[in-house]
Amino acid sequence: MEIPQDTYAPTEDYDGKLADAQTQLERLQAQREELERQRNALEELNLRKQDFINSQLDLSERLNTALTSLERELYLSKQEIEDLEQTRKALVNHLQKIDSLHPESWPQGSVESELQQAFVTMDKAEEEYDQAVSYFRGTRKGNVFGGPTSGGRSRLAGGEFRSALINGFAFNLPVILLGTIALVIYLLNSGILGQVVTTTR
Repeated sequence: MEIPQDTYAPTEDYDGKLADAQTQLERLQAQREELERQRNALEELNLRKQDFINSQLDLSERLNTALTSLERELYLSKQEIEDLEQTRKALVNHLQKIDSLHPESWPQGSVESELQQAFVTMDKAEEEYDQAVSYFRGTRKGNVFGGPTSGGRSRLAGGEFRSALINGFAFNLPVILLGTIALVIYLLNSGILGQVVTTTR
């Protein structure tokens, strides 16, 4: 007896739907896994992006701070160099003036005036040197100078005193000589000088 073919139709239709469902389920599972992978990848990407942003901000802040410090340092260094160069030129000028002084070649008749002028030249040099020391004291370049001097003005004061003493003596010398001569004449006329000479003998 032959079995009709359509008796297998419901079974085949069920198996086909089951296979389709299984295929769709596998496809959905694959899609779910793909979505999960994409979600994890997106989270990882966001974490890397945030890490980059944090690193960017940190590095940018450090670079800005460094540049600000460098620009300030360059400005201060430039100002210091300008000040040092100006001071150097001034001291070179004073040194040349001092080195040009040769007391041994001064004419005998002008030694006093030359000496006085030399003391003035040295005093100006020491005064500017002391000003430079005071200006740079407390700065990073303060150790360039050994320290202020104190001998120049005292030397000048001594020179001025000697000059005043010599000038006063030279001014009063004629008066002293005239007075001495007048005294000798008076003593001779009065006989006192002769008596003194006789007594001494």
